[in-house]
Amino acid sequence: MESTIWITGWLFAIGYLRLPFWKGVAALILWPYYLGGAAYRHWHKS
Repeated sequence: MESTIWITGWLFAIGYLRLPFWKGVAALILWPYYLGGAAYRHWHKS
């Protein structure tokens, strides 16, 4: 259920920003990767 809400919100944000098709594809694929990497580095500081 939570993932459905997250995906719906993500798609809404992309539509709200009126991104062109390929930028929208990049936002779906690349941004979560970079966001996850940043969160991991933040929470697992040495």
